[in-house]
Amino acid sequence: MSNKLIIRERCFVWEQRTYLMGVLNVTPDSFSDGGAFNNSAAALAQAQAMVAAGVDIIDVGGQSTRPGAEQITVAEELNRVLPILQVLRREITVPISVDTTRASVARASIETGADIINDISGGTFDSEMLPTVASLDVPIVLMHIQGTPQTMQQMTNYQDLMGEISNFLAARILAATTVGIDHRKIIIDPGIGFAKNYEQNLELLRQLRALKALNCPILVGASRKSFIGRILNQPDPQARVWGTAAACCAAISQGADILRVHDVQEMRDVSLVADALFRQER
Repeated sequence: MSNKLIIRERCFVWEQRTYLMGVLNVTPDSFSDGGAFNNSAAALAQAQAMVAAGVDIIDVGGQSTRPGAEQITVAEELNRVLPILQVLRREITVPISVDTTRASVARASIETGADIINDISGGTFDSEMLPTVASLDVPIVLMHIQGTPQTMQQMTNYQDLMGEISNFLAARILAATTVGIDHRKIIIDPGIGFAKNYEQNLELLRQLRALKALNCPILVGASRKSFIGRILNQPDPQARVWGTAAACCAAISQGADILRVHDVQEMRDVSLVADALFRQER
């Protein structure tokens, strides 16, 4: 694995510290904060608060990927994402990723000022996604999923959880590099909560280090998810901060490079302490 990646003049040096990707959902229906930031003023205020708290990347999403989420049109996704990107890019300098599975949205987002594409399908929902990202020469996050957000909760049968996730991601890395994406610009995400049940999410966090063999930085998105709610008996996602902190600490101990989080200030403290405990080079 190349040990560094430069995005918008910021140098990400893998293995030395944990980086935080802050979630900015510009949707009316996301599971945790849907509707809270889907206008430009609210989105900008939230982004600026995340920057002040020490975020490294801001992840903008216009299509909810919660279980059972309805698919929206390309026009609607563009209408949600592009105006927010325009406002953010004028005001903040941190790298921005866009959470999308559509090549046309990816292209328009990068042209509007985004820096990274975060594709929950690993480039499988749209056959043009990987060639588009290759032509744009930007980093991409490739996530593991089975089925779609509408069907994934019924797609949790695995003979070998870590082996199947690893094989899927290896195949997507190969597909990406074959069409010209620089291996150094690929980040992998095992997809906690996506076609994984409660026990599988826990197993995935325990065995995360196995994915180091793929030689890509690892992104983990456990923030506020339902497996934490089950452990805490806490139905309100916004009340799962401490549980998220424990999951994030575990992920860092198992080699996570980037954490996708809602609560940047709290998880910055978690990552600073966990890095001091678990990183070899400080």
